[in-house]
Amino acid sequence: RLPRLHCCQQLITSIPIVHSTLTLLYSKAITTTMRFSSAIVAAAIGICATSISAFTPSRGAVARSSTVSSLTQQSSPLTQLNQYASATAGAINLADEYAQRDVYSMEEFATQYGLQKAPGVELYSDDGSDYQLITQQPIGAGQTCLYVPSDVVISSEKAYQEFGNEIQQAEQVLVQIDQGTAARLPLFRLMVKILAEYDQGENSAFFPWLNSLPRVYYNGVSMTNDCFSCLPPYAGWLASTEKANYDSFVTALRQGYVQLQSVNDDTVTQWAYNVALTRFQEVWSPQRAKLIAPMADMLNHSAEPNCEITFDDMGNCEVAAMYDIQPGTPLTISYGDPTNPTPIFAQFGFLPADCATLFCKAMHLEPYIKELGIEFKDLLIQTESGEIAPKVWDLFLYEILVNNDPGAAEQYYVAVKCNDEATKQQYQDQYFQYTLDSMKQHVYSILSDVDTLTAKAQNYDLSTHPRVPVIVAHNNLVRDTFTMTAALLEQMG
Repeated sequence: RLPRLHCCQQLITSIPIVHSTLTLLYSKAITTTMRFSSAIVAAAIGICATSISAFTPSRGAVARSSTVSSLTQQSSPLTQLNQYASATAGAINLADEYAQRDVYSMEEFATQYGLQKAPGVELYSDDGSDYQLITQQPIGAGQTCLYVPSDVVISSEKAYQEFGNEIQQAEQVLVQIDQGTAARLPLFRLMVKILAEYDQGENSAFFPWLNSLPRVYYNGVSMTNDCFSCLPPYAGWLASTEKANYDSFVTALRQGYVQLQSVNDDTVTQWAYNVALTRFQEVWSPQRAKLIAPMADMLNHSAEPNCEITFDDMGNCEVAAMYDIQPGTPLTISYGDPTNPTPIFAQFGFLPADCATLFCKAMHLEPYIKELGIEFKDLLIQTESGEIAPKVWDLFLYEILVNNDPGAAEQYYVAVKCNDEATKQQYQDQYFQYTLDSMKQHVYSILSDVDTLTAKAQNYDLSTHPRVPVIVAHNNLVRDTFTMTAALLEQMG
């Protein structure tokens, strides 16, 4: 794979003078709430830089255009993160959803533990609220943009080992509450770890990272039942399912097996769940785990990402360019399937600006979707044109045949499963008008429902329902897309 540094700890312990100097600086920093002054950080980085080139072992035959040893902690005047740094130290303020995020101290914290950035890569914000990583210098395809050593990575597997029998007992309760949560145990472990670190306040080694995170979220977990009632069926189902999963997590934790001071505080538990849910990356080797790498978790979403995140078997995180990236470009990754943005909306609380398709909203046909083995991501409508994907036509025709001609339904089922396009086309031609009428009925029903749901949402007070704007934005996208689809269907007959 890539030539790169081992973790910072391995480096400094290999050089006695560096080790002794950084140990002194680190211990001094801990007593002052873990915030290095600029002079201390500069001295620590300078000491490491003198010997860094001797500790860049190659990890395979595939070389990239630069190595981790060429990464730098330099920043440009553009970001000026100091202006957003908290003036005074204190506990994490969750009472104010719009409390200032201390991203500046988080960057110093991560650098202290060995984070490295490619030249020109920096945090950027134009309002002190929303942050992203951008590059001010060109980055070549395959180049390492960011390296986060395992020491600073939060891992569900490490959390499981740290809490031992306590978390095992809590997980047993969780699975008894809902069998479906067995697949989400890594997320549960991340939530436990975040709550435990939150309880420690400034005594937590992760305090600078925790204090840099958003306080407000707009996803399904943060919505109320009123919010769910204002969403189309598919979006409402996904959002409410996420909220139900959170409720199961909290119920299991409140049995008291894991000793957490804040577990009965709904504001804290919901925040911890959202942090885990919206910032993790999943790996499957050497075992399945969810991990959060501070700084790498600042990468935004794109349907056409320019970066990818990987973790080696030691848990070190690397962000690498997928292709050449020009100066002034945000560094992005994919948060999910770009062809179906509704799951991203439910998990992360926003609609991707570059989404090209929407689910057809045919939740009433879910039994037939399962029978045909079609995935939701294949039942799409183009947001730019309203064009309907072929498998949507398959689904609506199959429902008609099941209810009117079971023998024909069986033959069509076989044709769909075997990709027998000739037989499918024969049935589609024969039953086209019926399928078209059914499709029209569905589209106009969705349009009517969306208008009603949007009007209902707009009647809510924003002070008590702050998630209304993102709900309305979702519904407007559905309305605009289905309006185009209705026009296309009318042209067909």
